[in-house]
Amino acid sequence: MKLIAFDFDGTLSDSEMTVLLGEREGVADEMASITERAMNDEISYAKSLRERAALLEGLEEELAEEAYGEVTLRPGAADVVRRLDDYGHHVAILTGGFERGVERALEKAGVGDAVDTIVSNRLPVTGGRLTGGVEGSLIEGTKDEALESLAADLDVKLSQTVAVGDGANDLPMLEVAGLAVGFLPKPAVRPHCDLVVETMDELAGVFETREILRAPDE
Repeated sequence: MKLIAFDFDGTLSDSEMTVLLGEREGVADEMASITERAMNDEISYAKSLRERAALLEGLEEELAEEAYGEVTLRPGAADVVRRLDDYGHHVAILTGGFERGVERALEKAGVGDAVDTIVSNRLPVTGGRLTGGVEGSLIEGTKDEALESLAADLDVKLSQTVAVGDGANDLPMLEVAGLAVGFLPKPAVRPHCDLVVETMDELAGVFETREILRAPDE
């Protein structure tokens, strides 16, 4: 394997970025409800994302930055990312979440330089406040298209790719990747995974078994 693509919210991170933003605007419960429906494939991801962004209209940019600063990687994620990078793989994050939160979490964990590609969305700001809109290639675009495009750019066969995700919007990339790993996957996602893991340590073990990573004692 040469290209390892991760989802972010619910996979590399156990923070829910839109909920953290929603707490600043008093709409966190509504955010969580919309997110859950999307991850279970009850509504389209694009529709859910636009609904959540609309709830944030008028939120001060400073408060949004505070929320992004609370986004963290889940335990063990930074170590897996660093080891993949050290081993020479191209590490990508393909997320419908927001680039500022992803960047802040990677920086805080000290692995900003270990991630080669981030494909994400943005919440535009006008006059110091969120507009209620959303921009980016992964609103209507799908993660299989992003993975295929990146693999082509890197001259990597899809059979040499790994996709790791948990929600319905990860299904497209899980279905085209050479190895599809569900990280605590939602019920609708689990049948489409080659294997399922529950922790980053377990994921590292899978990568070692499949010689994507070298075991620590080798």
